Amino acid sequence: MGSDADFKRSLDGRIPSEKAIDEKHGHVAVSTRVVDTAAELSFGDVEIDPAEALRVRKKIDYHILPLMCTLYWIQFMDKTTLGSSAILGIREATHLTTNQYNWLGTIFYISYLVFEFPQNLALQRFPVGKWMSINITTWAIALCAHAACKNFAGLLVVRLILGMCEGSITAGFLIVTSMFYTRVEQTLRVGYWFLMNGTAQIIIGFISFGALHINTGKFEPWQWLMIITGIITLITAATFWFLFPDSPTNAWFLTKEERVIAIQRIKVNQTGVENKHFKKEQMIEALLDPKTWLFALFSALNNIPNSLTNQRQIIVSSFGFTALQTTLLGCVDGIVEIVTIWTGVTLAAKIRNSRAYISVAYSIPNLLGVFLVNFLPWEDKVGLLFSVWITGVGTTGFVLSLSWLSSVTSGHTKRITVNAVMLCAYCVGNSAGPFMWQAKYKPRNHVPWIIIGICYAVCICLILSIRWLLVRENKIRDMEPTDTSYDNVYIEKTVNGVVEQVKVDKEFLDLTDRQNRDFRYVL
Repeated sequence: MGSDADFKRSLDGRIPSEKAIDEKHGHVAVSTRVVDTAAELSFGDVEIDPAEALRVRKKIDYHILPLMCTLYWIQFMDKTTLGSSAILGIREATHLTTNQYNWLGTIFYISYLVFEFPQNLALQRFPVGKWMSINITTWAIALCAHAACKNFAGLLVVRLILGMCEGSITAGFLIVTSMFYTRVEQTLRVGYWFLMNGTAQIIIGFISFGALHINTGKFEPWQWLMIITGIITLITAATFWFLFPDSPTNAWFLTKEERVIAIQRIKVNQTGVENKHFKKEQMIEALLDPKTWLFALFSALNNIPNSLTNQRQIIVSSFGFTALQTTLLGCVDGIVEIVTIWTGVTLAAKIRNSRAYISVAYSIPNLLGVFLVNFLPWEDKVGLLFSVWITGVGTTGFVLSLSWLSSVTSGHTKRITVNAVMLCAYCVGNSAGPFMWQAKYKPRNHVPWIIIGICYAVCICLILSIRWLLVRENKIRDMEPTDTSYDNVYIEKTVNGVVEQVKVDKEFLDLTDRQNRDFRYVL
């Protein structure tokens, strides 16, 4: 488990002609294919000025955070156009039954699930920014195509394409965030771009409100909603192609010296930047790692309640609110999500090793909301409305789990594998969720709400179990002797026509968290 022999065997198995052991100097010389892409820009313990590191981080924030936040807002807005269209006439215009409407929510996530691992492989193989741009363009066209659909079959196809393309975004953002930021910074940055889901709910509410007042004869408000959001997405795709970086090693807005600083900054993560070559042994390790499946189960159960995304407008409308009131009240869901995610990730970044406890604390209001929505009188529509709103507080737990998983996983192939597993589980939960909402359970929907409550309760137990597992592993490593297995690994570098062997820091050997015994799991 993480021995020097394991590493050498992995080199022998992958590229035997590109490894040599220098017996005289007692070190291993390897190809740059084996190590992290940042290895050639990071040599030894280079001291960097904290003020310079802060300046580079702010420059990174300035150039990539606005783009990430904008795209995450747009992808969630596009995903929820189905729910918004429900009160703008799409069900009547395309003759959808309740079951067919639920299938449109499910097919998105089935497609997301099927294409998630191929998307992660593509994100490793191709430039991240360019690959995401291609996917954004495709889904923008599919979104506009919704307006041309006249029946269930047409909508099923375009929703399938949306799911296929949007599977690249969260996975891509997790990779990029781990490339540019330290583990503490990752918690905040994942929170920043994820809380744009709340912003999307507010903006889609106002766009839907505007579309509701468009009167163009045969072209209905729900069709205008699809065209408007599709055009916004297409513009974003072009922006991403030209402005979004693929890695700190080639970011267009950083000088060569700033790239070195950017890489040295994240050295503390012990996760490196990236490696473009798929390593089978890392994938196997990821699939055999217990924490991979605990995070996956948490992701699946936490996202069964996410079926509320497409049901929320219908539920609020059933309380007795008009279409106009329902559209505007949907903005409050967004405000709740923004406030809770922002406060949650801020606390997690400020309080050391608090991710699990904060996730649990933010899950409690969800349980309260489920209880109230089941037992408040049906005539108390304001109380029921508030109950639905507070079930959005627990989204913070899932956001923290995304950044947490990225922070406790090292090795690029292993990281894309665990990301794929977790996001596939996310799809399973979202695919299963819509089928809870059957016509026979209306109007109180007691059965779906009870299932949601059970899911939240189990998620609390899972998140505490993950923390216990990682605490135990850290204690085991603390008692082990210092591991020097990877202290003498070198790559060849040509300088002015002269071939030199340069030592590679352990942090940039593309080791997994199990191989690197100096790695400590954040909590």
